[in-house]
This record gives sequence, structure tokens and C-alpha cells, in this order.
Amino acid sequence: MSLKLERLSPALGAVVEGIDLSQPLTEQGHRELTQALLDHQVLFFREQHLTPRQHRDFAAWFGDLHIHPIFPNIPEVPQVLVLDTDKNDLRDNAIWHTDVTFIETPPLGSVLAARELPPYGGDTLWASGSAAWRALSPQLQQLLEGLTATHDFTRSFPRSRYAKTEEAEEHYEKVRRASPPVSHPVVRTHPVTGEKTLFVNDGFTSHINELPEAESDALLKFLFAHFAKPEFSVRWRWKLGDVAFWDNRITQHYAVDDYRPAHRVMHRATILGDRPR
Repeated sequence: MSLKLERLSPALGAVVEGIDLSQPLTEQGHRELTQALLDHQVLFFREQHLTPRQHRDFAAWFGDLHIHPIFPNIPEVPQVLVLDTDKNDLRDNAIWHTDVTFIETPPLGSVLAARELPPYGGDTLWASGSAAWRALSPQLQQLLEGLTATHDFTRSFPRSRYAKTEEAEEHYEKVRRASPPVSHPVVRTHPVTGEKTLFVNDGFTSHINELPEAESDALLKFLFAHFAKPEFSVRWRWKLGDVAFWDNRITQHYAVDDYRPAHRVMHRATILGDRPR
């Protein structure tokens, strides 16, 4: 197997050809995809019509899989969650975020497959944390290194939206107790490449621990806006059968919610990672 990669932007992103994700990976294929992910941070594959089991099996080549505590999943394949605009409240996806940073070991990456798409709209953007970091002044970089920030499950999953019935309230409270706020470094070092990256996101980061509230709010507001600059991002227009595979340790993404009342269904498998350092 020989992969063909087409780079999409200076910051991140490449389209990958020459592989069928429905088939088991070879060791060579695994090595090539791993390196491509490290080089490009998010990879896109066209015409990959995966079953949920094939989706899960591909993601599992890269690590143990996470089962999301809130979003529904495929009952017979619980490692694959369902993002369905007719069934889910997906407002938390329509902001810049990094998946599941509210746990001690946030995901290494995610694999997202398009199942049902609106006639137009519904694109997803990814942004590079390493590109955003490099664009900061040395003075601000020096300030940020050594700081930590709190990541809170309830920021994107508030009780008011996810505990509307007695049964939902019971489940929500169980998840909240099992997912207390955690601290991660504001500047993370990628465990493989050694690149530095900003590791705060509007989806889950509530405050910087070492700063007073007003200073924390102002600095986070700046960092969230800085991360979202177009020069650090790539935008993907989905087609049925498309698959995206991104490095969650060094990117953020934003699902554009511009297609209502049209319907959109995506499936995601999430690969567990390590403790940020």
C-alpha cells in the first residue's frame, strides 16, 4: 500500500487516497497513517462507506475507545456515538472545542463519518493549536507556560439542557459526579512530536487556575479568539461516505450549524489518549 496525500492548507489538513478503511489495516498502513496524522493533524478520506463495526475497528487500531457519557451510541457498537440533529442537542458542537477534555486523559483522536447530510451547509472546521501557539509573541508564550486551566464537563453539558426529566436528571447527576472538573496545562507538549500547542477551548475550559477571575476571563477570551483565526484552520465540505480522522491533542474543531431545519447525522469513534503535559 502506498498512500497519496494532498495538503489542504499551510496550517493543517490533508486528503488521503489509496486506502480502504473498511478493511483491516496492515502494519505498514498503520505506520503510514500514524505519520500522516502527526504531519497534518487532520486527515480526510472520501467514499469510505463504513458500517459501525468497521468504523469502530478502524479507530481501535490507534488505541482504546471512549464511550461518551451523554451522547447516544449504536447499541450493538457502543464505542460509536451518534450525533443526530433530530435527536440530540448539539449546540456544544457549534463552538470551537477539543473533544472530551473534561477527563484526566483526553482523547488522542477522533474518527468522524458522515451518515446523513443536509443539501448544503453543515461544514466542519479544524484549527491547529501548534500554529496558534507559534503565532503568539515570545512574551505571551512565556506567560502562558506553566499555567494550568480547569476543564469542566458542565460547561458544554449544562443541567438545564440535559436533565429535563427525572430519568435524565438521575443519569446526569451520575455522570457529573463521575466527571469532576480537572486541570490541564494551558500549553501542552505533544507526546510524540514534541510540538507545543495551546490546550484551552471554549467548550470545556472554565478558568485559568493561577489568575484572578477577571484576568483569567480576559486571557481566555483572547486565546479562544486567537485560536479561531482563519489562518490556523481548514474547512471541510462533507459528502456522504466521507471520514475525518484528527489528532485531538493538537487541534480544535467547529461544526457549523447553518443548515436547520435540514437533517444531519454523523457517527464518531473516540480514541483515548494520555494525560496532557
